[in-house]
Amino acid sequence: MGIGFDRTSTGSDALSQYAQEIQEVWSNPNEIPEKYLLWFHHLPWDFKLKDGHTLWEGIAYHYDRGVKEVRAMQQTWTSLKPELDPEEFEHVRQLLNIQEEEAEWWRNACLLYFQTFSKRPFPSDIEQPEGDLEYYKSLMFPNAPGI
Repeated sequence: MGIGFDRTSTGSDALSQYAQEIQEVWSNPNEIPEKYLLWFHHLPWDFKLKDGHTLWEGIAYHYDRGVKEVRAMQQTWTSLKPELDPEEFEHVRQLLNIQEEEAEWWRNACLLYFQTFSKRPFPSDIEQPEGDLEYYKSLMFPNAPGI
């Protein structure tokens, strides 16, 4: 029916451990800072966020932002190529490619997982996954730096 955990007085009441001024604001899902929203509230997938998107859309855009950010880093890195040692440039370029691949996997795997509960489609302006959840769970990334 939704996502999050109710830590208000109607749930675990963990919010009562906070100062009264915080309790008053954070007990209202329309006033709490959105970064804490699902920590303190269990909400339906169609709950409207401050930007007008539904909670489901907000989650989808959050994961998609990670993919877009790494792509922006790749563009910035490419623009610096004339200023850099070719070997160093190529090494970081390869690492950024790995990061992009894994960001796409993470976005798709997470959203497909949450979709099993939300029963909602991906927003149309987000790249659609190439496979189902089982496909993304089966992927391995042996080239991750540091492993």
